[in-house]
Amino acid sequence: MTRVAVLYGGLSAERAVSLTSGAQVIAALREAGFEVVPIDVTDDIGAMIAALSPRPDVVFNALHGRFGEDGAIQGLLDLMGIPYTHSGVRASAVAMDKAAAKALFAAAGLPVAAGRIVDIAELEAGDPLPLPYVIKPLNEGSSVGVTIIRAGDNRRVDVARSWTFGPVALVEEYIPGRELTVAVMGERALTVTEILADAGVFYDYESKYAAGGSRHVLPAVVHPDIAAQAKDIAVAAHRALGCRGATRCDFRYNDTNGEPGRLVLLEINTQPGLTPTSLLPEQAAHLGMPFPALCAWMVENAACRM
Repeated sequence: MTRVAVLYGGLSAERAVSLTSGAQVIAALREAGFEVVPIDVTDDIGAMIAALSPRPDVVFNALHGRFGEDGAIQGLLDLMGIPYTHSGVRASAVAMDKAAAKALFAAAGLPVAAGRIVDIAELEAGDPLPLPYVIKPLNEGSSVGVTIIRAGDNRRVDVARSWTFGPVALVEEYIPGRELTVAVMGERALTVTEILADAGVFYDYESKYAAGGSRHVLPAVVHPDIAAQAKDIAVAAHRALGCRGATRCDFRYNDTNGEPGRLVLLEINTQPGLTPTSLLPEQAAHLGMPFPALCAWMVENAACRM
């Protein structure tokens, strides 16, 4: 029987999400017939390493955010010679760095939003882009720290003064329209989902993980050319960063002047959520793959890069 250690929890702002993902994965892998060793990752890394002895056949990486999806844990597992799910060191590190990923997307000819990196002091002093614009941390996921600044909005100074995500931020043009996402498994795009955040603003942390925080329409009701383009871009982004396993690409789709409109790639997620409200499991189920089979596929496609 294949012995799978599930790493979940972690040190990032997304610990609560990872705990939920991990609990789901543990139950699904047991249902699929694997021997499962749950490991709640804390700041005691020595304890985590000890828990990986005797060495499992595979590590299922259910961590999110810093340390879990930025290449750090991937490098450690490579050094230990343990195959693990999802992407390797380079792809994980680049995807987690929004500016680096965006540069590679642009170099690959993929559509990205206009923007730049700004010092927080510059943000406090004045608007770095024409309104409206979006402020993002460079190295966070799950929309942690994301703020939209609109005309007449007086939050810019408060955002800058309370910023806890490092000395700089990524500031991008705001793309009006709709929120779309596409999951990729291996080299296959699954389908296009439209996300309707019930808060009516954008797909923020609460919309992602609170019960009833958002509604998902799949397949999304969009122009056929846009659906095909979104799937092609998701696969191209997956390839451009050298990703493995499952990823998910998020888009803004500006159809305010009619269809087909403008499709913009926002980011790629190398550790898609696996919670009850997450999008990858929903897309897989829509195509006939139940959650235990999805988790089993990830284990079967695990690899060590050393």
